[in-house]
Amino acid sequence: MAKKKRMIVEEPEEQYEFTPTEFNEREFILKDIYGTKVFLVTLVLGLIVGVIGGLLCANIDMEYTWLIATAISFIVLGLMKKILTLMGFYPEMLEMKTMLGNYLVYLALGLGICIMMVNPPFV
Repeated sequence: MAKKKRMIVEEPEEQYEFTPTEFNEREFILKDIYGTKVFLVTLVLGLIVGVIGGLLCANIDMEYTWLIATAISFIVLGLMKKILTLMGFYPEMLEMKTMLGNYLVYLALGLGICIMMVNPPFV
C-alpha cells in the first residue's frame, strides 16, 4: 500500500521590530558641555601642578626633588574629585571613562610641563 505524502507546513517566522529609545538632544548637549568644562578645569590643574613641579625640580638642589614633585602630582590627582566639588562641579554626573580620561590627561600634562621646565630653555 502506498503511503500518503506528508504536507510540510512552513511555520511563519517571528517578526522582530526595533524600537529605539527616545533621544533627548538637549540633555546630550548639556552633558557634553558640562564634561568639557570639567576637562578644561582638569587641564588648568595639570598646568599648575606641572609648573609647581618644574619650579621645585629646577630651583631646589636635592637629589630626590623629582620624587616630591611626583608625590604632589599624585596627591592632587587623589583630591581631584574634592577640588572639582569645591569649584562647583559634580564629577559623579560624568561617566567613569570620561573621568579616567581626565585623570590621564592631567598626569600627562603635568609631567610634560614639569619636564619642559627642568630643561635648558626654561632654567
